[in-house]
Parts: sequence; structure tokens; C-alpha cells
Amino acid sequence: MTAQDHTALWQTVDAHQNRLTALSDQVWSTPEVCYTEVQSAAAHRAELLHHGFRVTQGVAGIETALIAEAGEGGPVIAFLGEYDALPGLSQQAGLCQHQPVEPGGNGHGCGHNLLGSGAMLAAVALKDFLAENGLPGRVRYYGCPAEEGGAAKTFMVRDGAFRDVDIAISWHPYSFWEVAPALSLANTRADFFFTGRTAHASASPHLGRSALDAVELMNVGVNYMREHMPSDARVHYALLDAGGIAPNVVQARAHVRYSIRAMDLQGMLDLVERVHKIAQGAALMTETSVRMQIISAVSNTLGNRPLEEALHAVMAELGPPPFDDQDRAYAEGIRATLSDKDIASVYQAIGMPRRAVPLADFLVPLDTPRKPLIGSTDVGDVSWVVPTVQVHAPTVAIGTPFHTWQVVAQGKSPGAHKAMVHAAKAMAATGLAAVRDPALITAAKAALAAQTAETPYVCPVGPEVMPPLEMSRR
Repeated sequence: MTAQDHTALWQTVDAHQNRLTALSDQVWSTPEVCYTEVQSAAAHRAELLHHGFRVTQGVAGIETALIAEAGEGGPVIAFLGEYDALPGLSQQAGLCQHQPVEPGGNGHGCGHNLLGSGAMLAAVALKDFLAENGLPGRVRYYGCPAEEGGAAKTFMVRDGAFRDVDIAISWHPYSFWEVAPALSLANTRADFFFTGRTAHASASPHLGRSALDAVELMNVGVNYMREHMPSDARVHYALLDAGGIAPNVVQARAHVRYSIRAMDLQGMLDLVERVHKIAQGAALMTETSVRMQIISAVSNTLGNRPLEEALHAVMAELGPPPFDDQDRAYAEGIRATLSDKDIASVYQAIGMPRRAVPLADFLVPLDTPRKPLIGSTDVGDVSWVVPTVQVHAPTVAIGTPFHTWQVVAQGKSPGAHKAMVHAAKAMAATGLAAVRDPALITAAKAALAAQTAETPYVCPVGPEVMPPLEMSRR
């Protein structure tokens, strides 16, 4: 691929950036959580139709999931977008202090308003470039809801939505400019419903069987298990139903949700079974009954070296986003709200010495030894069936913890917009490299085949598990 290709492609990105930046801000202003992204999905659909994409909605039985395609023949290049928000993170934009728009409301605390719009910007630019230059290739944009705990991509993979894709490209807001390391934890969300027997807690407590006691005993048992599970595994829980508000009534029902994570799929499945046994033991001790229901699950992410090297070369050519003094001044204001540990932890994650800059003005080397901060993502399941690569772009001040009000505050900032556009340029150019050089696709597919030869992909949600469309409405 020539330098002229890059110049023309990046000019196409620039030509569309105002519309896609506006889309990002629109989605930021209507934050919708897991599987409720009706307005956000509609806004994405309208923008895709404006650019001439053929749009399919309701993918995998999910109202807010969509696939848009343009072009004919050639390879299928997929761009993965997201647009779900998080509960309880409402925050006014552009401030350096916590001030919700709506107390207790939702907010884009992981930057998915930028993620979806940036991925679409890359898709639009590549689509236009291929058409203008008479190049074969189908460009797809996947509008993916419910990444935050709903595992929509897992259900989309299970439904065959990625069956004919040649490569998949995505990105995520972050503190640094880098190829995203292919490290994420396999994760299951499971609900445990305990059923007991109500009774007067004072007059006849011996007749009651407390479901709430069972939940508390389960939590204690899981906490003791932490001493005897892999150190890189994670288990968290949230009490969804404590059985009522009357302390003088023995609680006949209780409902707790667990998130169970491990470094790989089999390790996660083993840990789920151990947690289930603890729940059964808690039920036995309290003479209650328990039912486990799998809500969602995601696999760990597989890296793809050929795609990572191609993406890194593009990112090196682009250089970091062109931040200005105003961007850096705002980032300094945000950093004043952070702890020294917040800032130190992200440098430890990339394995580089700390620098005295508020916004990343450097590219992280591809093979830097690191101690990453590992979460979970349903991009992992896509990576098991399609060669996948991701960009990290610096949309926030260095050290900003994600899932916080500080991320929401920066979600409409000029610096975040610049990073989003830069990510789109890197993604679009990587997609073009695959179209121009079929050998890159061949190498990427060979790398994936080698990784899955001994451990083929097994979807972590069985056929009986349906997308938890109501999980955020409880």
C-alpha cells in the first residue's frame, strides 16, 4: 500500500469526521445501558443509511444489534462498534469535578459513544475509498450493544453473524496510543435464586428458612474460596434482591448475581462449577433451594500477530493524535482529581517509565513487557472465529480509571474527538492493507487456525441461554 493510498484514505476520514463526531456526542447525550440502547442504535442506523449502507437490524434476536454492509466481492472487512453506557455514572461534560446531569443516571463511563462512532468512521472511509478506486471488497459495520455484561457479540457469534468475515478490526478509548494487547479474562455472569420459607421472625423463627441467610453464607464461602483459586482469576457479586425490607419477616427469596472470571475459558468454566457447588452448600445449610441461571458469558481474547504488526506500522506512520495546549490543559485538570496510584498503575500496565505529560504523545512499542490491567470483553468471542485486532487511542488523561465520572466528563472533549478520528484512520488503513494484500488475510487466518487447532472455539453460552434482554430492566 502506497503513501498516496494513506493520504487519500485519511483525507476521506477527515471529510466525514464532523458527522461522526456529532453522532458520538449524540450517543453521549442519550446514555442507555445493556440491551436498552434503542435511541443509540437508531442513531447509528440512520447514519449508516445516510452513507449508503445496507442495514440489517435485530441480529441474533437482539433489537439493538445491527449489521451494515457496503461494496461487492473481495474480502469482508468488519469494523466492530459499541454504544452501551453504564448505570450510575451521569456526569456533565467538560468539567473537572463530579457533577451529574441526572443524579443516579447513566453515563458513558467506558467511552462507547466514541467507540461506535469511530468504528463507523473507519467503515465509511474505507467504503468510500474502495468505491472511488474501483476495488472489490465488502465493508461491514457491526453495531454491538450490551458489551458491559450482556455479551451481545457472544450471541451474535453463536448465531453465525461473523461466519464469512475475513478480518475484524475495532478499538477502545484508553490512556495510550498502542495496539491493544490481546489480554482479557473469560467471564460468566450467573444469577443464583434462593427460595426459602417465610415466617414471623420473632414469634416463630423456627418455622422460617431464610433465603437471605443462604446468600450471605454463599458469599462467605466464595470469599474463603479466593484463597484457593488462581491469583489471576476474579469473582465479584451484587445483591439484586434481598427478599424485602421488613426485618421481622424471614426472607423467603433472595437473588444474587455473580461475575466469575479467569484467564481462559476452561479455567472460567471450572470456577463457575466451584461457585455453583458453594451455592448448593449454602442452600443445604439453610434448608432452602437454589437455582443457577447463566446470564451471559464471554471468552478470553486471542491475539493475531500478522494483524498486530500491520496495525502497529500504520500507527507508527500516523503518530499520536495532534493534541493542542487546550487539550493538555483540560487533561491536567482531570489528572488533579486522580490519585498518584491511578497514574502509576497505567504506566505499570504498559511496562514503561512514567512521563510528565497529561496526554499520550508517544506510541507504545509492540513488544513492551507489561503487567496489564485485565478486564473482560465480548470481542474475545469474535477473536476465536475471525482474525481480530484492536487499537487503543488516548481519549482520556493518562491515568483516568475507566467506569468513572472522569471518563464521562471527557467523552465530548476536543481531545477525545481527535483521538477517535485518529483511531478511525488507523483502523481504515489496516482494513485497506488487507484488501490490497491478500497475503495479510491468509497469514492472519493461519495464525488463528494455529491457535485454535488444539482448543477449538466452544461458545461459552449454551444453546439454551438466550440474550438477557431484560437484565437492565429488573
